[in-house]
Amino acid sequence: MKAMNLNKALNKKAQGFTLIELMIVVAIIGILAAIALPAYQDYVAKANATNAVASMSGSKVKVGERYSVESTLDCTAAATNPAGDALPAIPYCEGTVEGAITNEVSGITATLTPTAAASGELEWACTLSGAGAVPIKNCTVAP
Repeated sequence: MKAMNLNKALNKKAQGFTLIELMIVVAIIGILAAIALPAYQDYVAKANATNAVASMSGSKVKVGERYSVESTLDCTAAATNPAGDALPAIPYCEGTVEGAITNEVSGITATLTPTAAASGELEWACTLSGAGAVPIKNCTVAP
């Protein structure tokens, strides 16, 4: 008879999870979500800032060309060089600040401002502004 009871106990199927097991799983998922969500938001903000800065790389070249031809950083300078050749338009360039180029991606505005060094080279200062802007390499967040 004992062998029969043991056999029935072995054949009994599992009925599911206990309440405490389900609560532990929910707690672990909650903790992971609390850590992962802010990290993901920072990742997205850094990606947007990097995109805003990287998309202006062509404009940096054009500002440098205009500086080498006309010795000015003004975006609204002459449209032709001394030989009469047309100078390319400078995307993202605003005439209000000399040579400053700005671009906005998803609410984060990147501004690159050139200054002429004593050696004649251009040095670029990078600032980020907007809701959720986080500093990236070589860029600071405006207060």
